[in-house]
Amino acid sequence: MKPFPYTVRYSALLGVVAIAVLSSLLAVSVSPWWWTASAVFSALSLRGLRDMCQRRHAVLRNYPLLGHLRFWMERLRPGVRQYFIESSLDGRPFSRDVRSLVYQRAKGESAQKAFGTERDVYSTGHEFFVTSMAPEPVVETPFTVRVGGPDCLKPYDMALLNVSAMSFGALSGNAVRALNEGARQGRFAHDTGEGGLSEHHLAGGGDLIWQIGTGYFGCRTPEGRFDAAQFTTTASQTHVKCILLKLSQGAKPGMGGVLPGAKVNAEVARARGVAPGETVASPAWHPDCRTPRELVRFVAYLRTLSLGKPVGIKLCVGSRHQVLALCKAMLAEESAPDFIVVDGAEGGTGAAPLEFTDQLGMPLTDGLITLHNALVGTGLREHVKVGASGKIATGGDIVSRLVQGADFTNSARAMLLAIGCIQAQQCHSNDCPTGVATQDSRRARALHVGDKAQRVRRYQQATARSAQQIMATLGIQHPDELHPGMLRRRMDTGITCSYFELYEWLDHGELLVSPPASWVVDWAHAHPDTFTPVQWHPRARLRPQLPGGQTF
Repeated sequence: MKPFPYTVRYSALLGVVAIAVLSSLLAVSVSPWWWTASAVFSALSLRGLRDMCQRRHAVLRNYPLLGHLRFWMERLRPGVRQYFIESSLDGRPFSRDVRSLVYQRAKGESAQKAFGTERDVYSTGHEFFVTSMAPEPVVETPFTVRVGGPDCLKPYDMALLNVSAMSFGALSGNAVRALNEGARQGRFAHDTGEGGLSEHHLAGGGDLIWQIGTGYFGCRTPEGRFDAAQFTTTASQTHVKCILLKLSQGAKPGMGGVLPGAKVNAEVARARGVAPGETVASPAWHPDCRTPRELVRFVAYLRTLSLGKPVGIKLCVGSRHQVLALCKAMLAEESAPDFIVVDGAEGGTGAAPLEFTDQLGMPLTDGLITLHNALVGTGLREHVKVGASGKIATGGDIVSRLVQGADFTNSARAMLLAIGCIQAQQCHSNDCPTGVATQDSRRARALHVGDKAQRVRRYQQATARSAQQIMATLGIQHPDELHPGMLRRRMDTGITCSYFELYEWLDHGELLVSPPASWVVDWAHAHPDTFTPVQWHPRARLRPQLPGGQTF
């Protein structure tokens, strides 16, 4: 394709300059009103000259004035695609169908759909449940799961669907208040996120899972280390029902959280114990627990400081041998977390570099099944409850995750949709158009706490009930009766497989007696004192070391 000649490239600028000169002549000779047009086109002429002289954008140097159309169209593209181009099924990360379902349930409207599914049920990867010829009546009482192991003195009854981790700072104060008030009304839990426990989390009176990240916000020393005294004071609050130690998150596994300085106002700084206006970056690891054994001991320490409240960990699974190393540490220390939340690599509300969101960490299905098998195989599953977090929005999503090994689920983005999020994907910019993910008080003011709290409650209750309805059609009356044979995936034309066939499922204590051939290597690599594999290929130049310098 031949480039445009210079006369075409600069035609817009030449035309604007000509109109500016003509307007000035008309203002002098005909009417002073022409000075208005002269001023406008003179300003455009100056802008065009600036485009020609600047060095940042080549397209503007070659196409002054006209080149701005490219940037305007890029800004308009996401909205145009979402509202005019995408179908009901191809929207990402949530399709139009799913967003509409959340909106309808949040408003208390009927979420029925007529004329059959739009999905291609014969496409590879399509999943469906195995219904029973003898369905059971729907259980009306919402299901809960008791969270708390042998060392827990204050167990908590967790709902099937809860509010996943979202910090004040990332979200506006009104958004946090609406989520917490909705959790109180619906009797489900609200994860605070790693940004500390703020007054907004306490305003609604809902049950809280206090999440502690690598920045130790809300329980940190001036140097950024863990402060036991602050932790004990906060953990003792009535509304704090559980403590969750975050190792990593699905949006950016292995990378610490970052809150832009534009969002760190005085209120956010007070909740986090940092300076206002400064970008807050958390380290990628916990300095107090660098090995599996140290992690297990730290969890036990937090449980003691909290006077026996359930303490769990959250992670995006990376490798199987590291999960097994953690299980070996639990066995060696005769102590375990009360619950573990698996975050899928599908990501969530946290903004992250594209490479992290696209290529790091296990997707939720693989991570969840890996952890479940590791706990079963080491005989620990009955003591540790498992939560699933990652792109959960419908009753079908809940049941799928329970089939795959979870005891309960958490949802972040669907809860944001319930309080008015329109999936503009501007969470990191402080320019959220609905006042959900911003610290701009003018934008946040648009979010009415009372109305949005009702929407959160209605959405959660309708979705949890949908999950219970699905279970009834499968012929069961309790989540404990779910098994991998109840969920099937189409592999090819005429070929479907159940999750029993797709994945390997270990028996209770199997790894301790005789590890299956497919687990032998990972089991041998796992050691309670390091997350690094302890048996390397013979050609490996370096051998991992234990603390203190001892080599394997």
